[in-house]
Amino acid sequence: MAATCERLGQLVNQTELGRDVQLPQPTVRRWLNLLEASYQLVRLPAYAVNRTKRLIKTPKAYWSDTGLALHIAKAAAPGGAHLENLVLGDLLAWREGCVSDRPDLFYWRTAAGEEVDLVVERGMELLGIEVKATSRPRASDAAHLRTFRDEYGEQVRGCLLLHAGDSVEWLGPRILAAPWWRVV
Repeated sequence: MAATCERLGQLVNQTELGRDVQLPQPTVRRWLNLLEASYQLVRLPAYAVNRTKRLIKTPKAYWSDTGLALHIAKAAAPGGAHLENLVLGDLLAWREGCVSDRPDLFYWRTAAGEEVDLVVERGMELLGIEVKATSRPRASDAAHLRTFRDEYGEQVRGCLLLHAGDSVEWLGPRILAAPWWRVV
């Protein structure tokens, strides 16, 4: 559990995790499955237009309870990954309340390493969400959101850059920066 909490928001690499905790990969896989089945671990799949590719891309690991993840990891203060985990938890709760046309949640990553933290897919529409621990977001913080928006065009309804500050401002066409606590 501690090794997984240390990797919050990162790609799940069972071989590396097993090496770090000195367990064989099949045991790590079983334990991760148990954590997921007991609602401790959340695996966020990668977004791809081709639904078959979604199944083979590596998921990212998050914890169901951000406070518990902080405690297990012995983190003194929440960092960027913990804020991202908190936003994901709120999105998962929102999704469960959707009666019809329930949205799917993903992350998006290119081969070049550009990444959008969260992608909400509802029907044929997408919403890209980037989470930053900064209190003063800049246009450069939205670079990956612009790449995502340009890649998927009109399918992207808009993008959000959620931050730890107080301001709400447009960072570009269809890219809004807002405090995470005002949106989720």
